[in-house]
Amino acid sequence: MELARPENTVSQQIRWLAHEPKREVLSYSGYGIGGYYYNTSDHDSRSTTQNSGVMVEAESLHMSTAKDKNMIYANMLYYGVIEDIWELNYTQFKIPVFRCKWVDNKGGVKVDENGFTLVDLNKEGDPNDQFIFASQAKQVFYVNDPNGGRWSVVLTTKPKLYDRGDVCDNIEETLSFSRGLPESDDIDNKDVAYVREDCEGIYVEEDTTSRKKRKRT
Repeated sequence: MELARPENTVSQQIRWLAHEPKREVLSYSGYGIGGYYYNTSDHDSRSTTQNSGVMVEAESLHMSTAKDKNMIYANMLYYGVIEDIWELNYTQFKIPVFRCKWVDNKGGVKVDENGFTLVDLNKEGDPNDQFIFASQAKQVFYVNDPNGGRWSVVLTTKPKLYDRGDVCDNIEETLSFSRGLPESDDIDNKDVAYVREDCEGIYVEEDTTSRKKRKRT
């Protein structure tokens, strides 16, 4: 009834949200939003590329022990893979959501001695808390730990422009393990020596006998 009053200042978006989405929900195997292009884990399993890794930063309640009465709220990073991509239709706008399989932060996430974040993708977190807005997600990539075992290394990404049809977004590209190396655009070409110093060079004189003189016209 409050929403029906003309003098009410509730936004149109809130009004449509109150009507609930349509019962028909579109499902996708791939979706581009916020500068990233995502795929479901099922799609990745049949592809040579990986785009189902996802990370979200969320505020959660922290305590040192079960009896701790001085609990605090702090931001935490959660890692997972996208299981389903759904698009909720509110007639005037659509809201994409991801259903994800999240890694349990207790025993499923650690940081090694080199500062890399490692996750155990087989250690699943709370199955009752799977959904996030697609706009909340950040894309990550998982690479098997070179040392073996059940751990995967988390690789973050950085922005890069791309064109997809009529859409132009910032898409992310994978950083290599050598994160300390400069990008090619950051190198001053004037200071780069294109000469090998680990072996003796061979000097070749220019052959001028085969040149033909051009006649003046």
